[in-house]
Amino acid sequence: MAAQVSEPALAVATSVFGMPRSRRAKVSDVHSLAAAMPGATRYPDRDRSVYQVSGRSFVFFRTPRPDAVDPETGERYDDVIVFWVDSEEDKQALVLDESTPFFTTPHFDGHPSVLLRGSRIGELSLPELTEVVQDAWLARAGKRARAAWLAEHQP
Repeated sequence: MAAQVSEPALAVATSVFGMPRSRRAKVSDVHSLAAAMPGATRYPDRDRSVYQVSGRSFVFFRTPRPDAVDPETGERYDDVIVFWVDSEEDKQALVLDESTPFFTTPHFDGHPSVLLRGSRIGELSLPELTEVVQDAWLARAGKRARAAWLAEHQP
């Protein structure tokens, strides 16, 4: 007999993306997930990897810049990861949702991407991170690759 799950317990067990919770995400998962996407190519650059599909970046590890700094110390964040999104609406949904660790800076105004500090990646579950990486790939992949992947992965 299957156990009944109360609504509060179910709410706690469900992530902001509606997927069951699992272990917390790690920076190494970004690399594994991005590299596993069809046609993905990794371009390492002084420990700052860039993942591309069809010659277009979909995830990259950004060098420290003056637009993303610790408000208390003024030190530049050295662990920012950039993920492409499909639209400004998708970006705003992630950035404005205070339950997520995503953010943006004025440098990325009008750019279809969200930022995430590696030090905060554990605030996401692995399924949440998986969805973000897959969505980033979908935002940048060619039409045929995107259609083939969606056909294979839709329920």
